[in-house]
Amino acid sequence: MTQNLDAYWMPFTANRQFKQAPRLLTGADGMIFTDDRGRQILDGIAGLWCVNAGHNRPKIVEAIQRQAALLDFAPPFQMAHPMVFELANRLIELTPASLNKVFFTNSGSEAVDTALKMAIAYHRVRGDASRTRLIGRERGYHGVNFGGISVGGIVGNRKLFGPMLGGVDHLCHTHDPARNAFSVGQPLHGAEFANDLEKLIALHDASTIAAVIVEPVAGSTGVLIPPLGYLQRLREICDKHGILLIFDEVITGFGRTGQPFAAQTFGVTPDLMTAAKGLTNGCVPMGAVFATQAIHDTFMTGPEHLIEFPHGYTYSGHPLACAAALGTLDTYADEGLLTRATEMQGYFAEGLHSLKGLPHVIDIRNIGLIGGVELTPLPGEPGKRAFSLFLDCWEQGLLIRTTGDTVALSPPLIIERSHIDQMIDTLRKALVKAA
Repeated sequence: MTQNLDAYWMPFTANRQFKQAPRLLTGADGMIFTDDRGRQILDGIAGLWCVNAGHNRPKIVEAIQRQAALLDFAPPFQMAHPMVFELANRLIELTPASLNKVFFTNSGSEAVDTALKMAIAYHRVRGDASRTRLIGRERGYHGVNFGGISVGGIVGNRKLFGPMLGGVDHLCHTHDPARNAFSVGQPLHGAEFANDLEKLIALHDASTIAAVIVEPVAGSTGVLIPPLGYLQRLREICDKHGILLIFDEVITGFGRTGQPFAAQTFGVTPDLMTAAKGLTNGCVPMGAVFATQAIHDTFMTGPEHLIEFPHGYTYSGHPLACAAALGTLDTYADEGLLTRATEMQGYFAEGLHSLKGLPHVIDIRNIGLIGGVELTPLPGEPGKRAFSLFLDCWEQGLLIRTTGDTVALSPPLIIERSHIDQMIDTLRKALVKAA
């Protein structure tokens, strides 16, 4: 295919490298992408952590097509359409029981910024206006808007963009390879890392802190699994000091850890929870924030004709996104996909951990259908070894994702054992060849 690639400035991409040797996808079905050379590429990352039900699913495709011909757009401010209420009701059947209100956005980044604003505004409406500080975590990823990169803790996503939001601090991360390397599932050691929150409370005083935001599983930083008891301890400390706890489930939501949400997998319910990606199977952009009844009702005061929460987006609850989401939820339900990771995770973990001992492999981490293989970096060239592995796997017909020197895997939930075998065999060959 001859095509001018110059005009498009690509996101999170080494643009110059890509345009010298483009990787162009032209079709997809089930577990497989097709590239512009007609090759079949096994999707080892569910598109970008989002195509949980696999590609080209009939109920989703047909729902979008029907909706486009019926109602292409409905203004979301002071107006609505029936489908957005139907979707909200369907979603709260899946969330932890106390998270029974839904605010729609268009992405995970927007969902995070919405949740942060919601947390600060909640305290202000309650008459506790001094609670404005936000606590994120080192190595956290919460999208790319200014709120998200401020509470996020990935240096490469922050350093070009100035001072960020004020009044933000960060917990220490939970990565502890000295004690937890090659853990299968949740690491045994590290619950005490949550006590770092008590140190920040002592520094800033609880009366100034609105919320703590963490990913239950930190994905984009290299698949960091929460140590046993860690999330429970965070919940306890937040409750003790009147601080809201926000879970960013943009990656972990919709079956990735073996339950609809990681909050259920780990048995910890936050006050606010963000979602996106698997909400529509990646077909139409959409995000959501789930809130408790108590948070919602705090805003429902004052004259009834006034807007209670002055926030939203032109495309909040877009009809096509709602159609895609409802088709996605039907597909998940029909095939039991929201819990399928529980039956596949053992075989997946066994395959992943069989890579232990191969050249350059220094750690392997997994939970549900999420896996990370960490490599020793090339001296003075961080990320290059993993990127070379990415290119090799691509040529062998496997799409993986790398972050730093960690290979991240998050295949569609429809994956079969034969696909896992192919993924692991391809990775093994690439690791043996890697410089």
